[in-house]
Amino acid sequence: MFLIDSHCHLDGLDYQALHQDVADVAAKARTRDVKLMLAVCTTLPGFHAMTTMIGRRDDVLFSCGIHPLNIDKPYDFAELQHLAAGEDVVALGETGLDYYYQQDNKVQQQAAFREHIRVGRALNKPVIVHTRGARKDTLAILLEEQASDCSGVLHCFTEDQATAKTLLDIGFYISFSGIITFRNAQALREVVRYVPLDRLLVETDSPYLAPVPYRGKENQPAYVRDVAEFMATLKGVFPTQLAAATTDNFGRLFHVEMQRYLDAN
Repeated sequence: MFLIDSHCHLDGLDYQALHQDVADVAAKARTRDVKLMLAVCTTLPGFHAMTTMIGRRDDVLFSCGIHPLNIDKPYDFAELQHLAAGEDVVALGETGLDYYYQQDNKVQQQAAFREHIRVGRALNKPVIVHTRGARKDTLAILLEEQASDCSGVLHCFTEDQATAKTLLDIGFYISFSGIITFRNAQALREVVRYVPLDRLLVETDSPYLAPVPYRGKENQPAYVRDVAEFMATLKGVFPTQLAAATTDNFGRLFHVEMQRYLDAN
């Protein structure tokens, strides 16, 4: 079985107490059939630090972007486009809107989000979208900026079925995290059942949102196995089928030739 953690923050894990290094994290993931990770950055300086820390690995790909909660820090969209053009960078993001934590800079958040989509379209690379408390504006900007041209994924999906339908209609993918295993997530589990198998991704968003039975602990890519198995049950398929589908979806969305990874494993 070949699983992919389609969204993790490898630079945010606890390398003091829990892991020796990225190789250690990857080894733990591999024991649970998680054989590829997409390391997501949230600032441009953070991208430099993250890629330096990880180096070039056969089991890690990168995204490059500025999280909506970090746009108060200096950033340059010319630099974003330059960095995002890198061979190991498969996506823009994470980008998007977060009105849950910040509402006083909505205009700036929206402008930054639009720029990420424009860079994604220019480079033909998808956008990884974060949204919280901003569903209406997020969907409006995706439509206005023609994000369907580069496609993308709404990561760590916690919205309703209507939102999922709109995203699917514009060719987007939907990624679910360990939240689907939480006791109070029944409505979200219905959305998992609704989203077609060929448009699903699975993620940890580690070090956040560890799934049951690890809730309350630091999350890590190895735990994507737990999310995938739970999702397979919701979809009524075998875990191997879920793994094959989400791996194929990952390759299609991020323009990654998955066969070479599969052959190496």
